[in-house]
Amino acid sequence: MIERLFPEPHAQECPCDGPLGPYVDGFAARLAIQGYTEATTKFKRRLIAHLSRWLERRDLPLATLDEERVKQFLADHGPTHVRRGDARTCRMLLDYLRELGRIPPPTEVIDDTALGRIESGFTHYLVAERGLSTATVINYSPTVHRFLKERFATDEVELGELSPRDVHRFLLRHAPRVSRGRAKLMATALRSFFRFLRQHGDIRSDLAGAIPATTNWRLTGLPLSLGPEEVEALLDSCDPHTALGQRDYAILLLLARLGLRAGEVVALTLDDLDWDTGTLIVRGKGKRQERLPLPEEVGEAVVNYLRGSRPRCATRRVFIRLQAPHRGFRSSSAIDDVLHRALERTGLDPEQKGAHLLRHSLATRLLGSGASLEQIAQLLRHAHPQTTEIYAKVDLRALRALAQPWLGGGE
Repeated sequence: MIERLFPEPHAQECPCDGPLGPYVDGFAARLAIQGYTEATTKFKRRLIAHLSRWLERRDLPLATLDEERVKQFLADHGPTHVRRGDARTCRMLLDYLRELGRIPPPTEVIDDTALGRIESGFTHYLVAERGLSTATVINYSPTVHRFLKERFATDEVELGELSPRDVHRFLLRHAPRVSRGRAKLMATALRSFFRFLRQHGDIRSDLAGAIPATTNWRLTGLPLSLGPEEVEALLDSCDPHTALGQRDYAILLLLARLGLRAGEVVALTLDDLDWDTGTLIVRGKGKRQERLPLPEEVGEAVVNYLRGSRPRCATRRVFIRLQAPHRGFRSSSAIDDVLHRALERTGLDPEQKGAHLLRHSLATRLLGSGASLEQIAQLLRHAHPQTTEIYAKVDLRALRALAQPWLGGGE
């Protein structure tokens, strides 16, 4: 296999003896498929050969290889011999061997401290008793962890000593530093935590009721957007002669012409594109799937990217990393980065720089062209009509009709 991917003789040098010998070629072949160059694969292969001989010298069977063994190997290898990326290479090897079933899965790290047991119990309560989603647990956990760490930093954990004063101090310290939405989430997480403590007899007072309500009025701000000329400048800033430019241009068009969310662009797969009907399937919030028409301009940009720039790889994701390993983006932040680069190239510095900026810009432009809020809600796939109400604040024509004469007089 490795000879077909890298036919040059020097690519197969550095024999691998020891327990990893039977797997080094398969691992190197995977690296090649993921887009790593011959030179990079050679360095990684050499590292695996050193690791294999290290295991052999210590008479350690392959089944004992795990993250802790890797740390020992890298420490013994010495700082002068450890290259940048060696730790990552070893993690990739562990993943590969686990997929083959040659080493056990990673051992779950259990926090057996007093605070760890409390947080673990709270997590179990959220999932098993309240039936909340994993996303909600992830959102609640940091606030509860920070509260407990700050309150019991050096003291013995005595939950019965918690008081409304502790809660108020925590919120006054952190809430002013975050958005209204984040402050509201912090308060909600703490209320849920204190209900859990009271339900399980850890506290007697109703601390959940002591948390003040956080105001988060709807429609208080204006949707930030770019003008049509600024959006076109962003698109024109992509270099059509480079792989990066072709990929980013296709991404920005999906944001600007169809109003896709960043996560929807990340989740887009080759199977979602129906070239016969000129449509694409969008996997939106709440696991909803909706079919949208694919404008000719957007379709051409996607085709140019697929044919000319998208590296060959196993993933079915449409948009992937151009550098090895070739795989889909891990999160929507990668789409935000595409927009950030375009904003820097054009010298634009809006207050909001996330991918939603182009979604808002599309809605604002359509409203200015005469589209109704119902039509915009349909295009943006809003589950609730109220979500689209924010754009009524930029409908200047409708607002002028509602404006009352100025009572101060004057022409």
